[in-house]
Amino acid sequence: MRALVIVDAANVVGSVPDGWWRDRRGATERLRDRLVSCAAEGLAGHPGPLDIVLVVEGAARGVESVPGVRVEESPGSGDDRITELVAETQERTRLVITADRELRRRVVELGAEVTGPRAVVGDR
Repeated sequence: MRALVIVDAANVVGSVPDGWWRDRRGATERLRDRLVSCAAEGLAGHPGPLDIVLVVEGAARGVESVPGVRVEESPGSGDDRITELVAETQERTRLVITADRELRRRVVELGAEVTGPRAVVGDR
């Protein structure tokens, strides 16, 4: 079974000071497009192919899924939706990408691995 990678879109987008605050949706679409190659090629310690879910909230709602990256809109807190996804997929290897300390704590308690935004955005 493929590993499931759940990406905290707001946190990862916010980790790169590239003007994302002027166009949150556009920044989220750029992140989604970068994740397509990760789905095929994998990430450090997680060879591809991977199932990737990009969790969006707020102004980033409306970003469409693309082949390789499923976009999941959170009706409320993105952190809550990410935690739910981790809890719903106990039978799989799960990797959550975020720098949010509280979210990291919550998902680790459910058995997920965590890594920071650099795993997908590099040192830009």
